[in-house]
Parts: sequence; structure tokens; C-alpha cells
Amino acid sequence: QGVSAMGIFRFKKFSVKNERSAMKVNTDGVLLGAVMHISADDRTLLDIGTGTGTIALMAAQRCADLHAGKNLLAAGIRIESIDIDEASVLEARDNFSCSPWGEILHAFHCSLEVFAAQNERKYDLIFSNPPYFDCSLMAPEQRRNAARHTSCGLSYRELAEFASERLAPDGRLAIVLPADQENALLRHARMCGLFPQRLTRVRTVPRKRPSRVIAEFTRTRCAVPEECLLTIQDEGEYTSEYISLTRDFYLQF
Repeated sequence: QGVSAMGIFRFKKFSVKNERSAMKVNTDGVLLGAVMHISADDRTLLDIGTGTGTIALMAAQRCADLHAGKNLLAAGIRIESIDIDEASVLEARDNFSCSPWGEILHAFHCSLEVFAAQNERKYDLIFSNPPYFDCSLMAPEQRRNAARHTSCGLSYRELAEFASERLAPDGRLAIVLPADQENALLRHARMCGLFPQRLTRVRTVPRKRPSRVIAEFTRTRCAVPEECLLTIQDEGEYTSEYISLTRDFYLQF
């Protein structure tokens, strides 16, 4: 991967302008885009808090790979993205239009509340890299606050409640959060009728505890959710599991 002097983050099959969005391209988002389950049967996907649009673009690439050269628009695939930050939405739209999958990618400037009120669509997959600094010191810049702090609008609670209403019968919700919020997330999702299907815990190096969890939910209760531990680096090198997971996206792999 790499960022040019013009603020463009280059992936293998698409590039991301990374200048105006409140939240930049980040490892959490890329991990979510690579880890979350996408099925060849998925037709409607929703990215909540899209920022630059990176995760939606990764989802589009994965859909294209699953359908092996078929016309995604003709197949009925539609990926929608929303964000409350107008500059982020404008940048996401630019990134979508410059990608190979612009015809199936759509970005809307609105809150989740407004989006829910204006749209009754059901989704096969809802995904989000939401704000998560619940009680931390607020940054001085308001737009970055909105992207990073749950007190500025979007929280995993709202995501679970929205998903409980808008997932298709076999739909999934995928969220990346700090690992210390896992139990609270699982409790609230259960209250919303959503149950963990897979939990991927992410640690930077072997000696550290997981710092992130990617949680995937369905309406169907799973007796024993699949649990994975992903280590990003070991002895200064990227691990084979991390390379395998991201090699379809990062230029360096």
C-alpha cells in the first residue's frame, strides 16, 4: 500500500483520495473489509459511516471476484454508503466513480436516523467501522470528533438497533470495535435479537492482548460462534495470516 504526495492511497484494484474525509484510510477499516463474510447471494449491502468509502470499495471488489466477470449491476448488486460529514461523502463519491464498480456504489450525506426514515430497504450485509472513543478526551476539530466519538452520533447500540430492523432474514451485521467493548456489544446485540456468528480478535504483536474485535452477527442463534485470533506482526514482519488476508488489496503483498 502507499500514499502519494497528492494524498491518494493506492490499493491493487482501486485508489482512494484521502484528503477531505473526517476519518482517513485506516487499518481497522481495511481489516473489516477483508474479514467480514460476503456471499455470492448478497445483493444489498450498506456501509454506515463510510468516510473515504474504502470498506465499500473493498466489498465491491470482493463481490466482483465472487461473480467472476459478470455485470454486477445486472446481477442486482447495490452497495450503499452513508456519512454525516458532507466532505467525506463527496470524497467517497469521487472514489466510487473512479473505481471499476462505480455503477453499483452509492453515497448519501445523512445521519443513520434520517436514512432509516427515508428508506425501507432490507440488507443482506450491513457493516461499519463506527466511532468508538466513548469517554476519551475530545479532539479539537469537530469533524474528526464526529468520526471518532460515539457521543457525536453513531454508536454500536444504534447500529445493532438499526440492523435488527433492516437486515434481511439471513442478513449479517459486521462491526469492528476496540476489544474492551466486546462484551457490551454482545449484550446489546442480543437484546436486539442479533447473535454472534464469528468473532475475530486482532492483536498487533503476539505479546500483546487483542486491541480490536471484528464481530459478525445474524438473527440465528449459533451454539458456538466461530472465534479467530489474528496477529498483524511478529518480530517486525507481517504475519503470513495477515498477508493472506490482505494480499488482494495491499500493493506491498
